[in-house]
Amino acid sequence: MSTVQKLSLALIGTAVVFMSANPANAITLNTGGTPSATKGIFSSVPGVTTVDFESGAPTTGFATYSTPNGIVQGTVPSQYAEPAGDESKYLTISPVGSNVIGSTGSVTINFKQALDYFGLYWGSVDTYNSIAFFNGSTLLNTFTGDKVPGTRASGNQISPEDNVFVNFLAGPGETFDKIVLSSTDIAFESDNHSYRVANVPEPTTTLGLLAFGVMSAGSFVKRKLKSV
Repeated sequence: MSTVQKLSLALIGTAVVFMSANPANAITLNTGGTPSATKGIFSSVPGVTTVDFESGAPTTGFATYSTPNGIVQGTVPSQYAEPAGDESKYLTISPVGSNVIGSTGSVTINFKQALDYFGLYWGSVDTYNSIAFFNGSTLLNTFTGDKVPGTRASGNQISPEDNVFVNFLAGPGETFDKIVLSSTDIAFESDNHSYRVANVPEPTTTLGLLAFGVMSAGSFVKRKLKSV
């Protein structure tokens, strides 16, 4: 094997090591959105699509919900409570067997393309509410109510601290295409689900750039060897 071939293989190996040495960062979260008069709080992130549940939970299309059940309006004591300032329809989730509306235990949202952002208006945040993010079948992160910055997660139905818009953002190079909302007690209420499709480079483009870089480096070394 020639010196140039050996060096080319070394360059490829270095590129692969470089790519594997830059793992995806974890999903992060923050709070903040745009309040409305009667429909709670909406995402203030540009370029999002929002599901407000006024027409129910979508079971076809880009974002599909595992169940159309659990869409309610108003408050029923010991069953569900509207997020503060939200007089519109919203999603409620309760444990299986709790004999209330939305007693499915969890709701899975599948997306046809990878996302880099998801947000929702989380009402009366509780420690037993949770959101899990997946890339395919791989679990990326799970957040319970007590992980939301600034909240007490006490289930208060009117406090601004426990009724917040929560933004979840994927780190560089990371995406997700499935979200599971769950609750182990009554209840997990949310509205104005917002999402944004990730701008992911095509694999062929990335490989092409890598190959170009290796070829260019090999050509440069070959010229150097000739000159020597």
